[in-house]
Amino acid sequence: MTSVERWGIFETEVRGPSDGNPFVEREFKGTFRGEHETVEVSGFYDGDGVYKVRFMPSFEGEYTYSTDGNFDGARTEGRFTVTPAGEGNHGPMRVSGCHFVYEDGMPYYSVGTTCYAWAHQPEAVRKKTLEELRKGYFNKMRFCVFPKHYIHNFRDPETFPYEGTPVSNAGLSEETFTYFADFTGNDWDFTRFNPEHFRRFEKCIAELMALGIEADVILFHPYDRWGFSQMSQEQDDLYVKYVTARFAAYRNVWWSLANEYDLLRTKKISDWERIAGIICERDPYKHLRSIHNCMAFYDHTRPWITHCSLQRQDLYRHVEYTSDYRARYGKPVVWDEIAYEGNIDMGWGNISGQELTRRFWEASMRGGYAGHGETFVHPDDILWWSHGGELHGESPARIRFLHSILSETPGLGLKEGQGSFDETVAVPENMFEYGYEIHYYGFGRPSYRDFFKGEGERWHVEVIDTWNMTVEDAGVHGGRFRIPLPGREYMAVRLRLER
Repeated sequence: MTSVERWGIFETEVRGPSDGNPFVEREFKGTFRGEHETVEVSGFYDGDGVYKVRFMPSFEGEYTYSTDGNFDGARTEGRFTVTPAGEGNHGPMRVSGCHFVYEDGMPYYSVGTTCYAWAHQPEAVRKKTLEELRKGYFNKMRFCVFPKHYIHNFRDPETFPYEGTPVSNAGLSEETFTYFADFTGNDWDFTRFNPEHFRRFEKCIAELMALGIEADVILFHPYDRWGFSQMSQEQDDLYVKYVTARFAAYRNVWWSLANEYDLLRTKKISDWERIAGIICERDPYKHLRSIHNCMAFYDHTRPWITHCSLQRQDLYRHVEYTSDYRARYGKPVVWDEIAYEGNIDMGWGNISGQELTRRFWEASMRGGYAGHGETFVHPDDILWWSHGGELHGESPARIRFLHSILSETPGLGLKEGQGSFDETVAVPENMFEYGYEIHYYGFGRPSYRDFFKGEGERWHVEVIDTWNMTVEDAGVHGGRFRIPLPGREYMAVRLRLER
């Protein structure tokens, strides 16, 4: 009998007709029954007469399944056993208040990165990306299903999502670049998917899952010369149904409806709401859902949105507003785009590693989460923010260090507490249950800091150098006490009440 671990993927397939257009003319589905759940999921056509259906079981035990469709051979039955989750498998992501938690109850502190087009790169670049990710810098990655046309991104992808012929990229350069390209010359059949393109993409999802990294799947974006951003409602809907059927069974999937939705000029709010409705209906596992802005924020109070995926609206103040947005939306606040470490000739892509690290800490101390990107000039135009490849910056190791600090949070998540005007103080969400504080000084350089604690209390104090990645024990103190500091930037003091 076949077995699969809890929150793993059970897949079954049948052979069927390949004539006509199986993507629109054939239907295929599966029903999975266990002691604690019955789940019906849509199947999909994977080319060459193969129809597949995938299922992610939420419980251990014995399951039965049946498949059905509108063609001969679609009906099958079977059984399988669901075993306990393996090491590193904590289930799909859920939301708890303004924070994240795996289905098994383990807290998750997001330290994400962006590699928009890494799934569409040559194999050597993809392998190099995975080598970097194995170093444990990040636990979430944003990337696009559709290829990208933008500065430093004029090469054709390895595959295209539809059958047809793309417009040539001949003559494209930084000098001829436009944000919204001319789509003439493309010849696509938007009713016929190219399964190889989606197999490559889901392989990337699976590779991230093996590394314990969440796959923030971006369904639409405006940077396009092929016409994928200009599809009709019917074409959009067919695409969303197809990717939901293919990808939803991966436990690490998050749905991002769009990167910079407000630059997709042909789509209205009603289109995004319709697309969100399809995902909510078709995804039986209720993966996380968001939509990302360029200028104006989407209405993140919408019930289908599980967390805020934000791009800064102001050049200087953004993560500093984290507490305000937490209060406004009552959901996790994730700053997925706050400028990138690098040196390209764009204001969003040339901040220092120190400044990006500071923004991560500022967001985290206010109970939010931040996202990384890297855009250093490269002789072959391989920039991490889009292609992946090799990291060159100073921030990834510091972000990994921050995650190690966040992972020691008692309870579930931090929020902004009370402090002096020149510091950001983080406390646990239930600050009265846990005696725990982190005082972060950012670009301030105090040579000492005085603390005042209750009579009889004893606090264990540590000095954290967030840039040099050290934690120094400063002893146990009570009442009024002074902690010496080195008088340099990016320092923090952590205090833990001894019980």
